[in-house]
Amino acid sequence: MRELPSLFVSHGAPTVAVEPSPARDFLAGLGRSLPRPRAILCMSAHFETDQPTLTSGAHPATIHDFYGFPEELYRLRYPAPGSPELAEEAARLLREAGLVATLDPEAGFDHGTWVPLLLMFPEADIPVVQLSVQPHRDAAHHARIGRALAPLRRRGVLILGSGALTHNLAEVMARLRAGDGAGGPVAWAEAFARWVEDRIRSGDLEGLCRYRELAPEAVRAHPTEEHLFPLHMAAAAGGGRGVKLHESFAYGSLAMTVYAFPGLAVREAAQEAAKVV
Repeated sequence: MRELPSLFVSHGAPTVAVEPSPARDFLAGLGRSLPRPRAILCMSAHFETDQPTLTSGAHPATIHDFYGFPEELYRLRYPAPGSPELAEEAARLLREAGLVATLDPEAGFDHGTWVPLLLMFPEADIPVVQLSVQPHRDAAHHARIGRALAPLRRRGVLILGSGALTHNLAEVMARLRAGDGAGGPVAWAEAFARWVEDRIRSGDLEGLCRYRELAPEAVRAHPTEEHLFPLHMAAAAGGGRGVKLHESFAYGSLAMTVYAFPGLAVREAAQEAAKVV
């Protein structure tokens, strides 16, 4: 079976699912650029638990874990089947690596999972398991999770980290209130994005895990860390060195970046897929 890359996607606001944007257009073509996975393991920034937890139900619900958005978003469903078998397989790999892992048969898919997958694989016919983040732990912990799960890539599983390359919602709201939401990227967000890109291009996973102390504007880019941890997981699962597939900025400071690990062939295929979106 062909080895799949691991991916990191910035999922943005839930409106990415329905409103035109460069990021939406890119994600809509990304699924066509990949070999078809037998299953998808998605680490979502919005699934927060004390220890790594996997959805293990056969038919997880679509969770609308947001408020005040257009009504059409609340009517969307992503009825992909779950995979109790993949959940068990992933839990076993985590335990073999010395990590605690639990299964939750009742948990559903939050918008960190179903928004990008609705665009990438709209048929919702590929089994999906969602994996949690631990916001009280550090980046190295999440890289350890990704490293433990790397063998799944050789078994036809697409490992998908879903978060945000930058995620300061207070800054986003301030720009919107000032009527400045349509401008180009602000300097601090672009500086942080360039630093991350350099680490990923060189395969410096250790440096990426130390971003809080090394990266410019790290705390401003991530006042809380849960939206960057899926990047550490995806990078570690894919060997550390990656390729940027897409970059755009929403509201000036929300970087909608997508990475693949490893990713040269994926980038070429994604560029071809984007031509027909």
